[in-house]
Amino acid sequence: MRMRNCMLEQIVGDSQALDRALAGEELSYKDGLELMDYDNLHLLGAVADSTRKKLVGDTVTFAASYYMNYTNVCAASCQMCAFYRKGDEDDAYTLTPKEIEQRVGIAKQMGATEVHIVGGFHPDLPLEYYEDMMKTIKTSHPELNIKALTAAEIYFLSKLTKNSTKEILSRLKTAGLDSMPGGGAELFHPDIRGKIVRGKCTGQQWLDVIEEAHTMGIQSNVTMLYGHIEKPEHIVDHLIKIRELQKKTNGFVTLIPLKFSLDNTELEQNDLVTNECSSVYDLRIIALSRLMLANTLNNISVYWVAYGKKLAQVALSNGGSDLVGTAFSEEIYRAAGKPTTSSVDELATMVKEIGRIPAQRNTHFGILKQF
Repeated sequence: MRMRNCMLEQIVGDSQALDRALAGEELSYKDGLELMDYDNLHLLGAVADSTRKKLVGDTVTFAASYYMNYTNVCAASCQMCAFYRKGDEDDAYTLTPKEIEQRVGIAKQMGATEVHIVGGFHPDLPLEYYEDMMKTIKTSHPELNIKALTAAEIYFLSKLTKNSTKEILSRLKTAGLDSMPGGGAELFHPDIRGKIVRGKCTGQQWLDVIEEAHTMGIQSNVTMLYGHIEKPEHIVDHLIKIRELQKKTNGFVTLIPLKFSLDNTELEQNDLVTNECSSVYDLRIIALSRLMLANTLNNISVYWVAYGKKLAQVALSNGGSDLVGTAFSEEIYRAAGKPTTSSVDELATMVKEIGRIPAQRNTHFGILKQF
């Protein structure tokens, strides 16, 4: 490891940002912009991979996770989303308590240790619907981690029910909420956020809600949606805002960069985005995420559902250290044309093929099983 770092130091000299990264220094906004434009992707990836090895070693983690979308009815109409429906559309749905119980039972049979629950901004569901959902799950399956509702959904519920976000979080925690997914973050910067989402909280409101959750002991993931119409400064701004909040709360467990999936979205229909971003850009984002967040948030997840399994393997060699999970029954990327089925054994095989050590984890990154 020391020899590899010495070799990297000898060839990195043309980039002050990479020099600083190798020295373990915190990267600035200017450094981030430099790396977004840095032309030697192989060297960028090598430094990110070296940093990954130093911080978290060679283990690649993943969870056995069941994704349940309780509704696709949404008051918002985000330009980057292919999943949402309005209530009068033929394929709009909202799960009943019985259907939720059936699906969670299936999750347990499939070996899931967590149930990941998100949906649309349903304009008619009361807070009691969500409380009853979580109570039902906890009563039947108390060992399952309920990772439910994004900060954006909590904010929407607050406005809908005229309760504070703190009250919403408190009631849901009492009902069984264990942790929160990282969706709805998209990109925080106001110059880009309004162009990719509609009817959703601002970036600052998302950060405020998740800070409240962390303060209450509810840990969460955080995402970053890229590969659409953003500019480098929007990516760097997003990562720095994550870093600053993590220093304050230490409540994020992982960053999941999410590749924008084009099919069936408004951005595609309006010709604002005509192609998905390149694999080269995907690898740059993973590497930059590792280097910008080093020593502050050290779990960088590669969402294989969006990348495909082969590119995900390459991303694990460019700074990634986690594969998120099995994504049983994932519907949001499926709506945009992505295959979303895998198993614990298949993910373990992916990791072994690149010479790394696979391990199944729980929601909070405790190791449950090594392969």
